[in-house]
Formats: sequence, structure tokens, C-alpha cells
Amino acid sequence: MGTHHDADLILKLYELRREKTMREARNWFFQFNPKGKEDFIDVLTSDKSGLYRMVTSYWDMACSFVNNGAIDAQMFNDANGEHVLVYAKMEPFLEALRSQTGNPTFLAHLEKTVKGIPGIEERLVNIRERIQKIIEMWKQRNAKAQSA
Repeated sequence: MGTHHDADLILKLYELRREKTMREARNWFFQFNPKGKEDFIDVLTSDKSGLYRMVTSYWDMACSFVNNGAIDAQMFNDANGEHVLVYAKMEPFLEALRSQTGNPTFLAHLEKTVKGIPGIEERLVNIRERIQKIIEMWKQRNAKAQSA
């Protein structure tokens, strides 16, 4: 069971997410639609590298607090969902990225926290389906706006 201390840390993490550049990074990451590990390499060598690294390192850091006992896992997962979305996008490519970058612990804290959520595999499938639907709606909206 979480404590007031856990709640305070979660609120501090929330405040960090509201920072302007972090908000920009989160918005960009939501629209990022990787199809293969090459998409990650392309991002890392582009002007979006900082946005990508900001989101992934933020959630890995936040999950490290959970994994090391600073924040109660149940309270963290009840109060947040974005880390699950980040993992849903990353997980299909995670082993290949770890291998290609020579970093076997890349996003290990994020992975451990998310995999500890009961029923997560089914939830990940649903999240990935929703992400694709939302991205398709976003593309249609942008195409309509550009043709107007």
C-alpha cells in the first residue's frame, strides 16, 4: 500500500511531465509510429533524437523509483498509464535495440515495472490497436486540413 511519500513523488513526477519541452517530447512520441528497429535508428540520428531520449529515459527513471522501492508499484501504476503506452511501442523492438546499441539493460526498469502489472499482455495488445486507430485518425485529419 502506498504512502503520502509515494503520492508526493508521483506528483513531482507529474510536474516534470508538464514542463514545456517534455510536453513537446511526449506529444511527438505519441505520434511516433515505429515499424522496425530502423525507425529508432533514424530517430536517433535526426533532430527528434532529444525528444525520443527525453521520453524513454524519463519513464525508465520513474520506473527505477518503483523497482527500488521509492514508490509503491500499485500506486504508481494506478496513477499513471503513459509508461505502459511507451512500453507498448518499444517492446516489439526492445531486444533488437538492446543488441544493436550494445546496451542490454536499455529500458530494463520500464520493462520490469510494466511486466509486473497483472494482465499486461492483453492490455498491451489493446493499447497497440488503439494507438494505430488514433494515428490513422490523426493522419486523416492532417490530410483533410492540408487539402482544404
